[in-house]
Amino acid sequence: MSKVPEMFGCKVFNDQKMQERLPKSTYKALKKTIQDGEPLDLSVANVVAAAMKDWAIELGCTHYTHWFQPMTGVTAEKHDSFITPNGDGQVIMEFSGKELIKGEPDASSFPSGGIRATFEARGYTTWDPTSPAFVKDGSLYIPTAFCSYTGEVLDKKTPLLRSMERLSTEAVKLLHLLGKTDVTRVITTVGPEQEYFLIDRELYNQREDLKLTGRTLFGAKAPKGQELDDHYFGAIKTRVAAFMKDLDEELWSLGVLAKTKHNEVAPSQHELAPIYTTSNIANDHNELTMEIMKKTAEKHGLVCLLHEKPFAGVNGSGKHNNWSISTNTGENLLSPGKHPEDNIQFQLFLAAVVKAVDEYQDLLRITVASAGNDHRLGANEAPPAIISMYLGDDLGAMVDAMIEGGEYVSQGKERVQTGVDVLADFKKDTSDRNRTSPFAFTGNKFEFRALGSALNIGCPNYMLNTMVAEELSQFYKELCTAADVEAGVRKLVKRVFTEHRRIIFNGDNYADEWVGEAERRGLLNLKSLPEAFAHFMDKKNIDLFVKNNICTEAEFRARYEIELESYSKQINIEALTMIDMARKNITPAVSEFVRELTETALAKKALSEAIPTSVEEELITSLSNKLVCFVKKTAELEEAVMGAGEYKDDGLAYATYFRESVFSKMQELRAVGDSMETETAADYWPYPSYYDLLFGV
Repeated sequence: MSKVPEMFGCKVFNDQKMQERLPKSTYKALKKTIQDGEPLDLSVANVVAAAMKDWAIELGCTHYTHWFQPMTGVTAEKHDSFITPNGDGQVIMEFSGKELIKGEPDASSFPSGGIRATFEARGYTTWDPTSPAFVKDGSLYIPTAFCSYTGEVLDKKTPLLRSMERLSTEAVKLLHLLGKTDVTRVITTVGPEQEYFLIDRELYNQREDLKLTGRTLFGAKAPKGQELDDHYFGAIKTRVAAFMKDLDEELWSLGVLAKTKHNEVAPSQHELAPIYTTSNIANDHNELTMEIMKKTAEKHGLVCLLHEKPFAGVNGSGKHNNWSISTNTGENLLSPGKHPEDNIQFQLFLAAVVKAVDEYQDLLRITVASAGNDHRLGANEAPPAIISMYLGDDLGAMVDAMIEGGEYVSQGKERVQTGVDVLADFKKDTSDRNRTSPFAFTGNKFEFRALGSALNIGCPNYMLNTMVAEELSQFYKELCTAADVEAGVRKLVKRVFTEHRRIIFNGDNYADEWVGEAERRGLLNLKSLPEAFAHFMDKKNIDLFVKNNICTEAEFRARYEIELESYSKQINIEALTMIDMARKNITPAVSEFVRELTETALAKKALSEAIPTSVEEELITSLSNKLVCFVKKTAELEEAVMGAGEYKDDGLAYATYFRESVFSKMQELRAVGDSMETETAADYWPYPSYYDLLFGV
């Protein structure tokens, strides 16, 4: 297709199709549910279901599925056909409102963190009408939430929906105090930039580690990596360009607002950035994007890697979460305007975010913690594990002036003089971008840069929404009794900025000095998932989510247990894969190469005793010593894995053991293995090299 407007959303049961296919009364009732959160009547659902089914069948669908996001980190779906027996041996195609609203997948095999026993199998999915249904692979996909038979939330979508409602409620109350009584709803919006790697499928199939864990567990650095910065924004290779074209068209047909595509810093690394949309739909679209990326790559003989660090020594992949708040009247609440020093509405909402990020810095760090992201946070391609905020020089100066009582002078928008007649001069932004900050203000939104590429964005966004909603709630309680609201806002904002100034840092987050400075400020430096999750069950964090009705304490603890268990399992799988690769392939391959070298050296000796020590003998000695060490390190890793069972009853201790004892042994084994790769002939080494993988497309 070449006509993008006609293509866009052609596989989505969107607002346009609802208007075309639903009676006016049904359409109005459904819109009230979507826009105002009103309950949906079953009679309305029946009409919607019939229209949705007819539309899907016209597009070739035979099945429907309730598409949901369990705590596995990937989406789930169970497909049922539309067929219904008509009594005379034939079938008709039917789909009722009841089937649209409720599904019943088996919940026993999904993570529940101990909430549900294995024999308690019943679970329910329930239609989320705020996220449009779509057609894919011959099925009608219906976005849904997922809960257990007894009502516990077992998915990543429900807390996000609850947090959006909670923030809206508190924000509307505050805006009404400020005189914005026409605002009835506040929406959080997100635009998640998605980084990924593309490698050749044939090479991928030769790597056991990539297939089982998503990252290379062995691999010496290639002679060239990203040192020259020549890949970043470089010309896109023909094969990759064809993939990107197909990806865009498929995403556009599914209503995903894919906007920007380019090469990233590392060889074979790329990025796709969408236009922002509501947090809920952005979450669904990002899950869909990751899935479509993988399927589209297959069609081109490629594999899309979404692991945070698939290759050691080059940049890993992140997902930048651009988050903002808007009203149903079209106003961005994080827009400073031309005079932010006089914009008390902006100052109030900025203060809420500053206070939230400072008070719940541990939670923000927790939201991006994973086994994959442990490799990435703190490296030069990612923000450090220390959570801080960047406001930029202009807003930073405004905050300083408010705290200290000095005069604020806006920098304004200076013009950049190009010095070339044919090039237009242009206005520059009031602040530069800070690519090292984990939470940076970028004009009218915050860019949360610490997310890993494979992460479901629901978790960081529901936590961010909830902590900001809590601050807005506290602000309202203080301001609703103020005799002069404007004076009350100015007093409150000054106090908040003064008390939480430590979280604002406009400098280089990569600098060694920042680590010491952050410690002096009392900011946390949680370098790994176990360190971060040690704070998960802190009372203030439990109270935050229970008080705001996002989840119960039991549901909150379940998430704690699930994430710790997942972390331990991932490292366990990686360790077992390393042992398997080491024993079955690398050790025999190096042994065979040493044997070949030995035969060559002996043959030379047989020719003449006068031949001095050969090159082969030096290499034999080096590789033989390393091989002995490699075999020893393999055994030590296996012993470490076996020792983990002692800690299995304590999720945090178990995860900590894998991080400190197992992962350290994995690093030691890898170091020896990678060193042997550099001395072993390519014909003998059993796996494609980094050169092959990173430059093979």
